Amino acid sequence: MMATITQAFVLGAGLGTRLRPLTENLPKPLVPIFQKPLITFALDHLIDLGIESFVINTHLLPEQFANAFANRTYRDRPVRLVHEPELLGTGGGIKNIEPHLKSAPFIAYSGDVLTDIDLQPLIDEHFRCGNDVTLALRDTGLAAAVAFRDGRVVDISNRYGIAGNYDFANIAVWNPEIFERIPPNRRISFIPIVADWIGAGGKIGGVVLNDGKWFNIGSRTQYLKTHRVIADGWRPRYVEKPEWPISVAKSATVAASAQLSGFFSIGADCIVGDDAIIEDTILWPGAEITSKSHLQGCIVRSQQKASGVHRDIDI
Repeated sequence: MMATITQAFVLGAGLGTRLRPLTENLPKPLVPIFQKPLITFALDHLIDLGIESFVINTHLLPEQFANAFANRTYRDRPVRLVHEPELLGTGGGIKNIEPHLKSAPFIAYSGDVLTDIDLQPLIDEHFRCGNDVTLALRDTGLAAAVAFRDGRVVDISNRYGIAGNYDFANIAVWNPEIFERIPPNRRISFIPIVADWIGAGGKIGGVVLNDGKWFNIGSRTQYLKTHRVIADGWRPRYVEKPEWPISVAKSATVAASAQLSGFFSIGADCIVGDDAIIEDTILWPGAEITSKSHLQGCIVRSQQKASGVHRDIDI
């Protein structure tokens, strides 16, 4: 019988610093991608893998998460929100959710990642090798902090002087023994915890998952690029709603004389006036673009009004 994992920890507590000012009123995991909150791609991906319950940690604007998961469910799976009044980091965040997970392996998945990589090999490798931790690895071009040799992670962030050759893809399988290794009520990254575990003889494995798309939505450039790729036809196989991506929300009002081009996204209750030109621009719910305005490469936040000519700015 194939070993399975049924519980997941989705990290939602980041500050979204590089996406400011967009994240001043909306946490990064909730920013819309063609009308769909970013974090829900992670949840869909995990459901496709067989996950039956979720824990999501929060910090910035926790009420927004409460609104997004008003029934504390997603696609009929229970969602538990665990607030961090003070940020605990990736390691501290794992320790903080210990009371809410069964004593069984779990998968941790960053809530600001959008990817369609096949995660089943990650789970299969974890159980096949009897690993304590199994990291998803990629050649992202962003970093190479993980030294991976012959199926084992032998160093991370150069703790033992071994050069890294892969980046961590922000997805991992953990055994519950991790909880014993993290001090409570302390802000700490998982990286020194894993590094110590390597030194103590822990079985730290990895799987290189270079196939498929992988986006870390950490900047406006990445946010716009993701929309461009989706508009060009990419769609994660696990998204259940056939009508997605939605370029213009049903409740939006767009003047007949307005011109929309490129990878535009017009959110719910938006208003686009007469003769307005919208190119490669994202409008969040409730945004208003006045008549004869011209926006190119812009992102307009919820309930904001834009007029005139703008290029490559956030409004």
